[in-house]
Amino acid sequence: MSKAFASQADLADKKITFEQLSPHCWAYTAEGDPNSGVIIGEKFIMVCDTTATPAMAQDLIARIRQVSDKPIKYVLLTHYHAVRVLGAAAYAAEGASEIIASQGTLELIIERGQQDMQSEMERFPRLFRNAESVPGLTWPTLVVGGGNPAQGEVPGRLTLDLGGVKVQVWHPGPGHTRGDTIAWVAEEKVLFSGDLVEYEAGVYTGDAQLEEWPATLEILRALGAQAIMPGRGEAMKGTADVNKALDYTKRWVETLYAAAREAASANMDLKAAMAHTRKTMDPIFGHVFIYEHCLPFDVSRAYDEAKGIKSPRIWTAERDKEMWDALQA
Repeated sequence: MSKAFASQADLADKKITFEQLSPHCWAYTAEGDPNSGVIIGEKFIMVCDTTATPAMAQDLIARIRQVSDKPIKYVLLTHYHAVRVLGAAAYAAEGASEIIASQGTLELIIERGQQDMQSEMERFPRLFRNAESVPGLTWPTLVVGGGNPAQGEVPGRLTLDLGGVKVQVWHPGPGHTRGDTIAWVAEEKVLFSGDLVEYEAGVYTGDAQLEEWPATLEILRALGAQAIMPGRGEAMKGTADVNKALDYTKRWVETLYAAAREAASANMDLKAAMAHTRKTMDPIFGHVFIYEHCLPFDVSRAYDEAKGIKSPRIWTAERDKEMWDALQA
């Protein structure tokens, strides 16, 4: 019997944790579901990643209101994927006046945001409950400039003062997408990485820049974070555990891409590339949350990049199903 498409069979609610990481930083995690971060200043609050719909964002807002009544002035989109950005409308009533994203993320929303929205909604219906509350695509009001430190470029950086705590927002380099943006609270050494870093969960690479991603992870490592809130998985505290999350993500990316290069050089077709990749990926990562969801998309992208397709092809609901059915046949 064929496996259920993506995460359509994943209907069980996850246990949500709202955990304080430092005097001003909080992590909203849910057993491998997409995480959100919260930075609470004396004047303003910033939310990093919005949840998937305005209706689902209400739970995060309620938890914030248990600890602070300050306005949520800033919403950071760490990247363009629908599951991260479509809940943004919920924060307007809480005082949000700026939606922040990188130039690369803005370009990706323009280029493929609509297709991604439909694609993701069909992949993971549990995360898009009450999708009727989504008013449409989320557009940034404040765009942070690009720049790739790995190539000697100086990235645009935005520093925001929330009152008693400053947050640096910048694009450290390509990885999960070409527009990933982080929030770094230097005084408390807390990093909100978005999906550049994951821990004990599937690392989705369907829109990734795999060759550059490991170098971007090393840029993040050099920050010397004492706590990190990854895109998925538990928040990690202490240098050793921060490095554990960075190493986990790096191992996934490098293992995946090495298998794809081997498959491409051997002129395997995609289905054979999938079987070849499983030989190295399954024993290490096969137990983690959404592994079976991610792997077909990951192999498809890694195989493309190994074949020289540098810009990820756009996923549509139709392409998703065609790829899935071809690999399951």
